[in-house]
Amino acid sequence: MSQMEVLDLGAFVGDLSMEDDCARLWLTSCQKVLNYATIQRLLRRTYVKDYIKESDNLVSLHDQIRDCDTILSQMESLLSGFQAEIGSISSDIKVLQEKSMDMGLKLKNRKMAESKLAKFVEDIIVPPRMVDIIVDGEVNEEYMRTLEILSKKLKFVTTESTVKTSMALKDVQPELERLRQKAVSKVFDFIVQKLYALRKPKTNIQILQQSVLLKYKYVISFLKEHGKELYTEARAAYLDTMNKVLSAHFRAYIQALEKLQLDIATSNDLIGVEARGTSLFSTRREPLKNRSSVFSLGDRINILKEIDQPALIPHIAEASSQKYPYEVLFRSLHKLLMDTASSEYLFCDEFFGEESLFTEIFAGPFAVIDEHFNTILSNSFDAIGLMLMIRLTHQHQLIMSRRRIPCLDSYLDKVNIALWPRFKMVFDMHINSLRNANVKTLWEDDVRPHYVMRRYAEFTASLIHLNVDYGDGQLEMNLERLRMAVDDLIMKLSTQFLKSKLQSVFLINNYDMTIAVLKEAGPDGGKIQMHFEEVLKSQTTIYVEELLLEHFSDLIKFVKTRASEDQSSTSEKVISVSEVEPLVKDFASRWKDAIELMHKDVITSFSNFLCGMEILRTSLTQLLLYYTRLSECVKKVQGGSALNKDLVSIQLIIHEIRKFSRTF
Repeated sequence: MSQMEVLDLGAFVGDLSMEDDCARLWLTSCQKVLNYATIQRLLRRTYVKDYIKESDNLVSLHDQIRDCDTILSQMESLLSGFQAEIGSISSDIKVLQEKSMDMGLKLKNRKMAESKLAKFVEDIIVPPRMVDIIVDGEVNEEYMRTLEILSKKLKFVTTESTVKTSMALKDVQPELERLRQKAVSKVFDFIVQKLYALRKPKTNIQILQQSVLLKYKYVISFLKEHGKELYTEARAAYLDTMNKVLSAHFRAYIQALEKLQLDIATSNDLIGVEARGTSLFSTRREPLKNRSSVFSLGDRINILKEIDQPALIPHIAEASSQKYPYEVLFRSLHKLLMDTASSEYLFCDEFFGEESLFTEIFAGPFAVIDEHFNTILSNSFDAIGLMLMIRLTHQHQLIMSRRRIPCLDSYLDKVNIALWPRFKMVFDMHINSLRNANVKTLWEDDVRPHYVMRRYAEFTASLIHLNVDYGDGQLEMNLERLRMAVDDLIMKLSTQFLKSKLQSVFLINNYDMTIAVLKEAGPDGGKIQMHFEEVLKSQTTIYVEELLLEHFSDLIKFVKTRASEDQSSTSEKVISVSEVEPLVKDFASRWKDAIELMHKDVITSFSNFLCGMEILRTSLTQLLLYYTRLSECVKKVQGGSALNKDLVSIQLIIHEIRKFSRTF
């Protein structure tokens, strides 16, 4: 069907009436089918024409493709040949690699065998040079190095299991043994000769040890390992030498120090012993010129600040005729001991490798020092000196601890254990001297501070000062016991005065002096100072009343009895003008003179001016209070206004009091 025919069919469909719907649908479907077929047919015709037009080009393309196939076929053949050759080469490389690995393994094994064999030969062979040095050489640094080589060879032939089966051992072992014997004998003689040099007089042992012996410390190691018998002899030779040398050294030093000793106290120098019955000149050593130093610390405290100072040189001190309390000699002796012991301990550890050797060496020096110290201690009655030595020992322990050297720990503990019981014994002697004191022989008709109380105050202040940085509870308990004993004694001494006022004056003077001495030891005197301040206050109150009763007894009696009564209760108790008039006129007539007498009494009674002025101030203040109460009572009495002209003005009394009391 042509295109025109299709178009006519469309026009025909358009002319159909609307009622003929079925025909219309059929004709529409036919039109669509016919249009698609027509389009397909037209397209095929177009493609055929284009193909025919390009036919020459397609033929040319086909020829080119055929040529490429030929070339690619040739390349495939060439590459296949290459692949076959590469496979053959890979097989050859694999064979060569296996041969190389085998040769490398053989080379490694040969090198290992060569190394072991060379090491074996080096370790077992005895070079002629080594033999010459060991046999004929001098003991010096080269000899030390040769000894180390010989030691390694001796260890090798005795410890290596492979050597024992070696034929070379039979040839070498006898030679090594002869060299060992020769070396051991030679170095033993050498080191013993060096050790005996320590015995020469005036030899500086520490310099010889550091500059000479330590250079040859390997000799000792060699003897310890390859010549134990000779090592034991060398060790014994050093032990014997140092024991004797150090013992003699310390013995001579102690004998020189003893000539410098200044005795402080004897068994009679106790707080409660009568001054007239003792003498410091009964001892064989230099006595102390000032007896108060027996109980006073004074400059002796400075020894604790000189803990690191060098030890005393006896001949220099002796040449200047100086004498020292024993704690100075104690510090000097132990300073020398610490320095010597530290040096010897470190040397024994480095040279012999034995710290225990130190204990054996110092057995002699310790015995010499113990003998001296026990003699001194058994004759020591200086409690302050003993406490100073206790504090010095504590400082010495701290020094050795900072040095990290424990060699003197047990010795210093033993010294401390010996000092405390002796101090306690001497301290108890002081307490017993107070408890057993004869009051009649000690009493003196003098209200000034008693020498026993001054001894006690200085002694207690000294021990408190020495306990400031330590807080020793045991010492504090002993001081409290001593305080109770002296309290009891001073009260007994006060009762020897017939007048109660003198008893109070005596106690006040002693308490005031004690407090002043305790304050010098430190700003805080603790419980002991507080106790004396309380009893001083109590005795001051008693004295004030006694002093006022002496001059104004009637006034005080009236104020305490009648002035405090209730005047409105009964007629029998009413205070009359006639009762108060004598008191008012008596006071007005002589109050200035009485105050003057009180002032003189206070000035002459109390040794401490400030304390006296304070007591006078208290007395006058109390008098003012009594008179004020009397004045108030007079104003309340019926007809008391008639006495106003006789009453002294309170302001006038205060003005007069100010003349006598500087602290008012």
